[in-house]
Amino acid sequence: MSMFDYVVVGAGLSGVVMAERIASQLKKRVLIIERREHVGGNTYDYYNEDGILVSRYGPHIFHTKLKEIWEYLSQFTEWHHYQHKVLGHVDGNLVPIPFNLNSIKILFPKPVAEKLSSKLIDFFGYGNKVHVLELKETKDEDLKFLADFVYDKVFLNFTHKQWGLRPEELDISITGRVPIYISYDDRYFKDEFQGVPKFGYARMIKNMLNHNNIKLMLNTDYREVLTVNHLTKQIKLFGQPFEGKLIYTGKIDELFDFCFGELPYRGLELKFETVNREFYQEAGTIHFPNEYEFTRVSEMKRITGQKSGVTTIIREFPKDCNRNDIPYYPIPQQENIEKFNQYKEKAKNYPNIILTGRLADYKYYDMHASILMALDKFKNLSKGSNL
Repeated sequence: MSMFDYVVVGAGLSGVVMAERIASQLKKRVLIIERREHVGGNTYDYYNEDGILVSRYGPHIFHTKLKEIWEYLSQFTEWHHYQHKVLGHVDGNLVPIPFNLNSIKILFPKPVAEKLSSKLIDFFGYGNKVHVLELKETKDEDLKFLADFVYDKVFLNFTHKQWGLRPEELDISITGRVPIYISYDDRYFKDEFQGVPKFGYARMIKNMLNHNNIKLMLNTDYREVLTVNHLTKQIKLFGQPFEGKLIYTGKIDELFDFCFGELPYRGLELKFETVNREFYQEAGTIHFPNEYEFTRVSEMKRITGQKSGVTTIIREFPKDCNRNDIPYYPIPQQENIEKFNQYKEKAKNYPNIILTGRLADYKYYDMHASILMALDKFKNLSKGSNL
């Protein structure tokens, strides 16, 4: 008989939420296998040698409309309440991103700005949002001018740097993430609950895993200790038959030995710099859509609220992602989605495997969405369903 009732592959948010719920609510024994030397996946953070809390894989701001998700995480962390603001470097000016009525006011002469703002409000309504590609299809010449300006100055080059593709080549789920907001609200997210864990995501996740029913193996490729026989569908753990459930949050193509081909990802190279002054820039993140090879610069202190005489910034350089690199962003093109669907269909034949998370679903999720999906999977699991 196995020592464990469940095995979770991956100690990112999806896997950790599943493990915590199973251990605390079902009182079952869970083994988590993590390839990296730390928990938290791409949310992992740490204090650098200058005492600044930094995110190894780039900053993560938690936001959600759902009180139950906020309250769930609040069991494991205190919060630094933070409303994220992003500026973009456009024509020598710093303007709010996503593009909004304040951005128009900064970039255009007053009569032009007032005319454009008035038309946006008349056509789409104050407080609403419109996607730049949708705005390009309007018949009004002024709004088409605005759409072309935003597309060329804010959208096109940033998207090309980020993805190596033009916006039209990407699924609307990605290009629709940065619309034009018809308001003067400069916040990047509009959700009721926003912030970052007061002592970091790594501390929060360690608190979530602090349960006698959870065992953790770091620095371990799951294939070293676990095998899946794709003919018999049998799972073995440490060489012995495993009759429990396998919760898999890793890359779905890897689970099935890339039998339908490899699913591509975009990666990031992050460059950290500590600057000997209190603050480096005007906002938590500044986008550079048209200049430089990096896409954005984030200042951790602006996000975490730490007090220090020095500050640490992170520059992000998007790049192609090789098989052994850290995968950041699934590339939502039709051919990739079709390939993923083949893997998803194959997974239905494995009754003891539960897939969850952005790598297993080949979809970019915000953190709250990953947690919501994991909580929903747990509810189904506790009712006897894998779905």
